Amino acid sequence: MAAEIHSRPQSSRPVLLSKVEGHQDVVSAALLIPKEDGVITASEDRTIRVWLKRDSGQYWPSIYHTMSSPCSAMAYHHDCRRIFVGQDNGAIMEFHISEDFNKMNFVKTYPAHQNRVSAITFCLTSEWVISTGHDKCISWMCTRSGSMLGRHYFTSWASCLQYDHETRHAFVGDYSGQITLLKLEQNTCSVITTFKGHEGSITSLWWDPVQRLLFSGASDHSIIMWDIGGRKGRTLLLQGHHDKVQAICYIQLTRQLVSCSADGGIAVWNMDISREEAPQWLESDSCQKCEQPFFWNIKQMWDTKTLGLRQHHCRKCGQAVCGKCSTKRSSYPIMGFEFQVRVCDSCFESIKDEDRTSLATFHEGKHNISHMSMDISRGLMVTCGSDRIVKIWDMTPVVGCSLATGFSSR
Repeated sequence: MAAEIHSRPQSSRPVLLSKVEGHQDVVSAALLIPKEDGVITASEDRTIRVWLKRDSGQYWPSIYHTMSSPCSAMAYHHDCRRIFVGQDNGAIMEFHISEDFNKMNFVKTYPAHQNRVSAITFCLTSEWVISTGHDKCISWMCTRSGSMLGRHYFTSWASCLQYDHETRHAFVGDYSGQITLLKLEQNTCSVITTFKGHEGSITSLWWDPVQRLLFSGASDHSIIMWDIGGRKGRTLLLQGHHDKVQAICYIQLTRQLVSCSADGGIAVWNMDISREEAPQWLESDSCQKCEQPFFWNIKQMWDTKTLGLRQHHCRKCGQAVCGKCSTKRSSYPIMGFEFQVRVCDSCFESIKDEDRTSLATFHEGKHNISHMSMDISRGLMVTCGSDRIVKIWDMTPVVGCSLATGFSSR
């Protein structure tokens, strides 16, 4: 459903509160200022801007700062009002914002990367600025001295980053579709493990340190939940988007996952239920239902004088089946399949009508979403993308609005 601007929620869908327009190029990052009616944006037009809501209800820039290179990533720490802006040239610039959000002072430049900065996080306790870039590395630098502490290189572009401040573990997603878990030390790091499951480049990550869950979105249109805390290698697959998943945010209080895709899709997934793990695909030289040979099984084709068939897989049981034994399609939300996928005929018969009840809600953001950020305490979300428009949403109609969840009505 298309979202329209309203002063208060009209139905159970995201409510578009404001549009912020003014950038001349792609808006690469946008962040809501906690406890303030304000937004910080960074753009490929080389500007970083702070927008404050005026009495008219419109957002106008109170700070407009031009950088030397297009802005590609941003991190903001509200308690100390420090902003870190990553650029296309690989540098990260730090600024300090005044209490009234009307002045921004330059602090220092960090030579973090040799190519475009893709993600930044700032750790106040250790005074580290940690970043990933298209030079295929993660770097961590000391914000007191501005010096490089350590680097670790990957085999492909490092595209996104999440960091556990308590344990100093970093999750790095890359363009090969792999996620690497690292333990960062003062001047070195160690690779703990790697996660492989996506069929496309990793585009977004979210780490929940309370439940110890890692969520990853990718260009294969899917999301995977990795149960790190369970230590059993459990993974859940979520498929409902029709384009690459650009941003995700897990709301631990309500056990909901919010995800946004490049085609403007906004999804809210119910994770507060017992979901089923998608099966591993089985391999076989013949259909595991009718035993007809697949086209590479030359011996059986010769022996039975039959033409080989193409191999498919049932998404529910994982068996290798031919087209004749998998003529049906069905959604199966409890396993993460929100739209119809191939299932074998016997699995189709076992799926009840109530099993097809959706466990997610889908909404239309009506613009390309390349970045999303949420202020969970107020139930607000900001989205931005290649259309140069920043949108501020009230998400409480779809993610809950009560004192029990920590949300308050605006």
